[in-house]
Amino acid sequence: MAYNCIFMADHNDKNNLFTLSEQAKLEANAPLAVRMRPKSLDDFFGQQHIVGPGKLLRRMLEAKTITSLIFFGPPGVGKTTLARIVADRSNAKMNYLSAPAASVKDIRDVIATAKDRLITGRGKTLLFIDEIHRFNRAQQDVLLDDVENGIIILVGATTENPYFSVNSPLISRSTVFEFGPLSPADVKSLLMRVLADNEKGFGKLNIEIEPKAVDFLSEICDGDARRALNALEVAVLSQKHINKDKIIITLEIIKESVQRKATSYDGTGDTHYDLASALQKSMRGSDPDATVYWLARMIAGGEDPRFIARRIAVCAAEDVGNADPVATMLAASAMQISEFIGLPEAQLPLAQAAIYIACAPKSNACSKAIWDAVGDVKSGQTIPVPQHLRDSHYPGAKKLGHGIGYKYPHDYPKSFVAQDYLGVKMGKKYYQPTENGREKNIKHYLQTLEMMLKDISDNDRQNQ
Repeated sequence: MAYNCIFMADHNDKNNLFTLSEQAKLEANAPLAVRMRPKSLDDFFGQQHIVGPGKLLRRMLEAKTITSLIFFGPPGVGKTTLARIVADRSNAKMNYLSAPAASVKDIRDVIATAKDRLITGRGKTLLFIDEIHRFNRAQQDVLLDDVENGIIILVGATTENPYFSVNSPLISRSTVFEFGPLSPADVKSLLMRVLADNEKGFGKLNIEIEPKAVDFLSEICDGDARRALNALEVAVLSQKHINKDKIIITLEIIKESVQRKATSYDGTGDTHYDLASALQKSMRGSDPDATVYWLARMIAGGEDPRFIARRIAVCAAEDVGNADPVATMLAASAMQISEFIGLPEAQLPLAQAAIYIACAPKSNACSKAIWDAVGDVKSGQTIPVPQHLRDSHYPGAKKLGHGIGYKYPHDYPKSFVAQDYLGVKMGKKYYQPTENGREKNIKHYLQTLEMMLKDISDNDRQNQ
């Protein structure tokens, strides 16, 4: 079933569910977060990169050239509210579908009604689909032709990255806007407006609220306006029941009114990979504080400690390497210990390893060496193993010439002897150690060997 959005009355629609007076009564009894929804762009808080003066969506609305849109961002940042404003500015009737509850039939019903409205001259239809990422491919495909032909204006809202969760053909027919969390300043301004609003807010009540309570709520809501407004409403109504003459809201009351903070985390979606990326880049960037914060986000979100341990181990080998080989050893130990003891204790060895890697000297010389070599192997000619390096530990090997002429390095001074280990002239070096950490010792040792090779070569020329 397609639900008519109760905030917009269509006088020409025989199927309209509510009169304007009935809608007003419904809105009056709606939660604060619903009552305070802005009706215009000028009253809209946040997302100035989208709706600010001269920005794309505002220009589209001013030019009345709205195409299908996809709004992507966290909860409570104005996606639904902005869709309502878009519908109003476009003179379109808004229909609402919740993707988890909607069927293909619901979509077809909305499209049929939208066609009828266009044919009879009653205007456009805007279909707002909440959680559009929950639609399966068949449901998304039903929308394609009618979106492309302009039968409906689609506005999809999603908390997931649409480039991962929405069909590419639907993405190509839409303009994607990414929403960010509201800033604490925006949330604070919204709360102050609520307290002063005589019509929809609490302006008629005698409320005294501590400034630090407003500041705390503006921060703790994580940019979610709905969460902030719900907490304020709980605080006001609970105190109004106690004292109708003067309502005093303290920091303690606000703390009690805020729901326990939920860590935003999807162990299989976009956030999963974003946090893993942030963790590894913070370790690579030698920032232990950022490292431990992103690690905490993953742990608090319920991430599998084995996945975290793998990320730490990869960073140890890729970004520290031989500059501090202890990093790889510590990462391996953390992986083993965390799997053995499990959470919550596993956070201790994971934190130790991650912080050690963040603070260790960095070198990706080993990583570059293997990436370069694998690239050459895949794209170039395969080099046969030289005869003297081939396995000679089986009967008949010497008859084939395998192992003949091999020089055992430990039979020579300093366990080193000049010998060809490739069979061809490469003209390049894969491993180029840095001066960072312990790797400088490796670099100096290899330079010593190069000097020995040069001396041997000079002696050979003199003997000739």
